[in-house]
Amino acid sequence: MGIRSQLAIVHLLWATLVFGQYEDYDFEDDYEESDHQQPYYFHPNTQAEVPPFPFPVECARECFCPPAFQLSMYCDHRKVKTMPNIPSHVQQLYLQNNDIEAVPAGPFANVSFLREINLSHNKIKFHMIDQGVFAKLSNLVQLHLQHNELEEFPYPLPSSLERLFLGFNRISRLSGNALEGLPNITMLDLCNNFLDDSVLKGRPFSNMKNLMQLNLCNNKLQTMPPDLPQSLMYLSLENNSISYIAENYFKRLPKLIALRMSHNNLQNIAPNTFNLPNLLELNLGHNKLKQVFYIPRSLQHLYIEDNDIETINVTLMCPSIDPMNINQLTYIRVDQNKLTIPISTYAFFCFPHIRTIYYGEQHINVNKSTRLRTPVFRRFLTPEEYHEAEDYPETHDRETEEDHEAEDNFFHPYFQ
Repeated sequence: MGIRSQLAIVHLLWATLVFGQYEDYDFEDDYEESDHQQPYYFHPNTQAEVPPFPFPVECARECFCPPAFQLSMYCDHRKVKTMPNIPSHVQQLYLQNNDIEAVPAGPFANVSFLREINLSHNKIKFHMIDQGVFAKLSNLVQLHLQHNELEEFPYPLPSSLERLFLGFNRISRLSGNALEGLPNITMLDLCNNFLDDSVLKGRPFSNMKNLMQLNLCNNKLQTMPPDLPQSLMYLSLENNSISYIAENYFKRLPKLIALRMSHNNLQNIAPNTFNLPNLLELNLGHNKLKQVFYIPRSLQHLYIEDNDIETINVTLMCPSIDPMNINQLTYIRVDQNKLTIPISTYAFFCFPHIRTIYYGEQHINVNKSTRLRTPVFRRFLTPEEYHEAEDYPETHDRETEEDHEAEDNFFHPYFQ
């Protein structure tokens, strides 16, 4: 046997010894949490450098570092009260669902590769975050701070940041420069805070040129947020007290795909308010609307349930028919209005793709609700659609009244 063959055998035995020691390792014994590693978003202009490190990697004693994910450290759901020491090679740090109250700079002193931090579901207050602790993390692209006790926007933050989650806090203030220096932000979640119109007078979002998703649901807004960037594609404003939308408000937002404004105080909407070329979902349920409006040809899902609509004027929704540019509307929800008759059959010429109209119960007067003869209209499938549904069973129309909660999630409620 030649020397090369002997060396090859030695090399093979060594590899088997090193990697075989993890063959029978049961990760469930040490790590029973059901949450898997979340999708990871890399900054497109920054190349992640994987530092050399010995095997097995270093890990904080109160955390778990699985051999299969050597750049991740899991410290979630462990009743941790203070920040653990963070090894220099870690890129994903998971600390959600603990009792952490402060974020000191010490544990981050030698960390330069962190790209995602999850500190959601803790007890962190704004004044307990050391000044600039996040700003020094030049590779950070995703930061979760939702479900904490923040009273103010946590600034400064690194310019590399792309996704920032701040929902379910107590934020009522946005300092003048809080959102400056964040050119790469694409997603900002501020739902379930205490923001009112005075906070937005400074037009804090106007310079966020790459912002695609803005969540401002469950706040105290009475007017539409001013000067939103043209890059915006998803806007969530549910559960506020907004009563008016200027007819030309959305002309600045031609890329808008989904708009959610349910549970507000909208009463009168100008006919062409939502004339947007890319809009797919429009949710205006649980308002005080008395009539419908123009439906853009791109729209697929329309929610106008629980309003004060007595008749559906199809001519307002569809003033003309263009065989070369067919309306894409497939689903309408109009229950809990004041309808006494179904939508005119002319609607099926304007909206040939209609599959479902959910009428449900209608509130004829304060003390009485009734159902139309057809509580749910479902269009029959064409032979082509039937064969497609047979090939893809998940596309079968199995809608029931209980499914409407899922329908409201056509885009995830948090757009995540």
